[in-house]
Formats: sequence, C-alpha cells, structure tokens
Amino acid sequence: MQKDSFLKFKNVIKKANNIVITTHWSPDGDAMGSSLALYNYLLQLGKKVKVVVPNAYPEFLDWLPGNKSVIIHQKNQAKVEKLVNNADLIFTLDFNSFKRIEKLGELLEKASAPIVLIDHHQQADNYATYYFYDVAACSTCELIYELIAGLGDKKLIDKKIAACIYTGLMTDTGSFRYPSVTAKTHMVISELLKTGIVPADIHSAVYDTYSYERLKLLGYLLSEKMERVNDFPAAYFAITESELKRFSYQKGDTEGIVNYPFSIKGIKVCALFMESEGYIKISFRSKGKIDVNKFAREHFSGGGHINAAGGKSTQTLEQTVNKFIALAKTLF
Repeated sequence: MQKDSFLKFKNVIKKANNIVITTHWSPDGDAMGSSLALYNYLLQLGKKVKVVVPNAYPEFLDWLPGNKSVIIHQKNQAKVEKLVNNADLIFTLDFNSFKRIEKLGELLEKASAPIVLIDHHQQADNYATYYFYDVAACSTCELIYELIAGLGDKKLIDKKIAACIYTGLMTDTGSFRYPSVTAKTHMVISELLKTGIVPADIHSAVYDTYSYERLKLLGYLLSEKMERVNDFPAAYFAITESELKRFSYQKGDTEGIVNYPFSIKGIKVCALFMESEGYIKISFRSKGKIDVNKFAREHFSGGGHINAAGGKSTQTLEQTVNKFIALAKTLF
C-alpha cells in the first residue's frame, strides 16, 4: 500500500485547472467506472476535465454518466496530445505501467504535469508524482470512493458518481464473489445505495445487453473451443480472429468467458487466448494461492492480481497455447 495524504491530494487538486484522466488499453468496467466517477466528482469542484482512453471500450458501458465526453486516443491523437500538453494534472487509473496504454504512454512520459496513480494491481512502476495505491482494494473504484470520502466530499457522491463506482465494484469482483471482496467493499456499497441507485438496473445495463451473435459465440466457445490441460486442473479457450469475425465480434463480447471453466469440479486455473489486432491477447484466472500475476509477468509480458491477470504474445495462437501447456506445471 502506498498512499499520499489526503491533505496533499486536496492541495494538488485545488491548484489544478486543466485535468486529464486516463486508463488502460481495452478499458473494462472498473477502468471506465473509476474514470467517470472521478470525472463527475472533479466537475463538481469546477475543474476542466477530460477522460482519455487508449482505444474503444464495450458498448455495454456506454450508459455510464459522462460517457459522451470520453475521447479515444486511437481516433483523436492530435486532440489528445494537445490535452496532455496543456494539462496541469494527470490521473492514471486502474493501471500501473505505461506499457498498459500503448502509444498513449509515450505522451505521458513527456508530460510536464504531475501524475497521480490510483490503482490496485501489483508491482507498480515508479512513474507517478503522487500515489493512491492499494493491492488489497477490490477495485480502483473502491479507491476512488475512499479518496473522495477522505477529501471530505462524501456529500458530493451523487447518483451519477455512485452508479460509476458501483459498476467498477460489481464488474471487478465478478458480482461480488471474488476473494478481494471485504467488509469494506460492502460498506462502500451501502453508502452508494443511499444515493438512490438501483443495483438491479446497473447489473442489467452491463450484463443483459448481449447481442444475438455474442450469445452464439459463447455457445460455440463452450461446445467447441474449451479444452482441459492433461494432468493439471486447468482449462482454456483459444479462438482465432477468423472465428471472432464469424460471430461479428464486438469489443467486450468475450468479457467474463475466461471464468466459465471454474464451473467444472476441480478446475483451479482458466485461460483465454484470443487472436486480435496482430497479437494474442491472454486472460488468466486462478483460485486460492495460485499466482497468475507472477506467471503472466514471467512468461507472457503481462501482470495483474494473484487470481486475475492478463498478458500478450507475438507468437502464433498455436505456439502461445503450447507454451502455456508446457509451463502449466509451474503453477501447481
């Protein structure tokens, strides 16, 4: 845990006028929830704020309050460069290495503005000026709540901010079933509910918006692409880019699929290998003390949490899967 004082944050935010918030490549619910929660909070303080993301995010997050103001770096590079250069404070949320934001990281490395890191992933790089960093937090959204409350502004957490924070809490904990969920998590939820948000509506907005093709893709993966690793309690999916195109793949369509093999008795590690955008995108999940963060860092240029991590490979899909199978024994 590394946290600068609330007084320090209060002073640095007070001095800032032009603020940029950014998050990781392929933003998920916690990335967008934390970014837009902070965005809506800073607007209430009278700040000029922009949320910048490296690339597009799933449509099922489009309803989040403030979504229409988000700028995608891939589509607006010149505009983002100008925003970063003119910023007097930059927040980086839900990631801890510039490698996680691709070309946007090169811009931030040259930025003159102080940078605030707010994150809960392990082994943060030492790039920020200020830190609000805790690997024990269930999500970055939990830290955003803690920061706003610590600054004495809990009263400013309205329905918009609460909906964003709840989304990150819900999605990053598998609807509150992961070991990262604590009494503190539920305390935060109880405070958010006081704003009038309806959890059922938020859950439906995120999880009940599947396209016909996405559900067909899920069925195909479960029936045709799920494999077990011989001799080890591990299972995986490997899907090609052409298969994704066959099911009219949209960003976010494979969200959560990596967890399905846990329904099989005895499975302790799950993996998803997906051919996309010129490389293999990898997701790892585990149970108990099996450390997929270390595994991803050492073998697949990735990282994350002990029980949930990501990585990538520039090898072919077949070579990447074979590498995983060969190394699986090191996990157990």
